[in-house]
Amino acid sequence: MPRTRREQEQRVASLNGGCFTGCLVAGPNYLTPQGAQKIQEELQRLAGAERPRVVVEVADAAAMGDRSENAEYTYGKKRLREIDRRLRFLTKRLDSAIIVEPGSVQHDVIRFGATVVICDEDAHQSTYTLVGPDESDPNIGFLNYQSPLGRSLMKKRVGDIVIVSRPKGELELEIISISYE
Repeated sequence: MPRTRREQEQRVASLNGGCFTGCLVAGPNYLTPQGAQKIQEELQRLAGAERPRVVVEVADAAAMGDRSENAEYTYGKKRLREIDRRLRFLTKRLDSAIIVEPGSVQHDVIRFGATVVICDEDAHQSTYTLVGPDESDPNIGFLNYQSPLGRSLMKKRVGDIVIVSRPKGELELEIISISYE
């Protein structure tokens, strides 16, 4: 049984694939090729442009003299820590990523990477693409496959009725089409 906080973190980390803080989810980290590319682009932007720019700003602020009352220096150091933290996070997410090609799954069943058209009780149609937590943005139709709606849609077929629980009550959805792009 773990006794110290460090031992507890290591135990949780071993259960969650090496991650004990800052993880979005335990288990596999699925990404679409486009999602992996976006993360790679952010990594390159941070490491190649943003971080060097902030390093120069911090060096300039440090050259001004007294660092104890130098807001530019303090803010720059804080910004560097934030950038470094984000770089470590993105690197770990990419290292643990499993990139799923949409063409590598069954096309008649909803799986990761599927674009699904659903119709609700009011005959309102919505289109969602099931993606991982790193890519999820429901405002543009990218739905986390681990969300309640995403989990409800997984392994369903065209014509199936899905019931989703929500605070307002249950919602009945019909699957209109499935495609993989």
